[in-house]
Amino acid sequence: MFGKLFGRGGERPAADPHALPVPRRQNGVYKLQNLGDARVMALVVAAESGDWDAVRMASAHFDLGRDHKVLGELSDVDGVQDWIGRAVEKDAEHRATALLISGARHISWGWEARTSARATDVSREQWRVFHERLHLAEEHLLEAAELRPEWITPWRRLLTSGRGMSLGTAVNDTRLDAALRRDPLDLETHIEWVSHLQPRWHGEPGQALEFARTAFAGAPDGHRLGCAVAMAHIEDWVESDDKSCLDTPEIQRELRDVARRSILHPDHRRHPGWQEDFNIFAMALSLAAESVVAPRVYHELDGAFTRWPWVYMAQPEKAYARFRRRA
Repeated sequence: MFGKLFGRGGERPAADPHALPVPRRQNGVYKLQNLGDARVMALVVAAESGDWDAVRMASAHFDLGRDHKVLGELSDVDGVQDWIGRAVEKDAEHRATALLISGARHISWGWEARTSARATDVSREQWRVFHERLHLAEEHLLEAAELRPEWITPWRRLLTSGRGMSLGTAVNDTRLDAALRRDPLDLETHIEWVSHLQPRWHGEPGQALEFARTAFAGAPDGHRLGCAVAMAHIEDWVESDDKSCLDTPEIQRELRDVARRSILHPDHRRHPGWQEDFNIFAMALSLAAESVVAPRVYHELDGAFTRWPWVYMAQPEKAYARFRRRA
């Protein structure tokens, strides 16, 4: 049906030989694990067991210097911080990779200590641990970037630590430039800067959306950079006291057009974790009460839920399921 309604872009891509089996759904929804990829699962299992040799072998399927999503899966593995330091010190040949993983993990670990509470609700001890972990992350990421100057992932992660440590505009602007010199269309760098430009951090109202629109205007058809525009609208919703602020014909039309030119375009290519990009659009379209393209986005997801960006909701998975039913 969707192929007839939407044309060639409505056809499902060829089956991915590395795709994990879809787990049993609850109310038609399941949480995506390991980016839905068997190779990523093997990498995560190796990290969970603290086996550096196995991590190196499993990571050979990916380019951690460019693949933010796979690096993100490693950074979320509890316990990596307990053994990755030994790999940094002992494996000279792969020191840059170990430094990159350590830096990414220490940022995630730092935010676990800080929590997502408002700054005024974070205790002095939480701040101390947060800054201690981010300081080590900065050291490791800067060295990784020096050892592998072509890598973009250290600079993207340094934007996060720089924001957390309030290092200032000059430092963070330099890091943004370093990332975009390596890939001017890198989505994760743009999404991180969309967050950076929010009033609750360092920006002014409207800055993030203007930044995202300008970036996507220079992207080719089918590029996932359109997610930055959708994310900027979600961030506007987070900042607003009016929870129907996206429900306007202008925003609905923009989100439709951006989705069609990015993730729903025939030239769009899916990579491990593509479901998160579709979840970004699903949330933005739902918050805008858009009813034309949203059903197709949920159809393509086939019930796959990713915690980001629904983490902004009080009950993320239930919110996804509710909006999915409405679509």
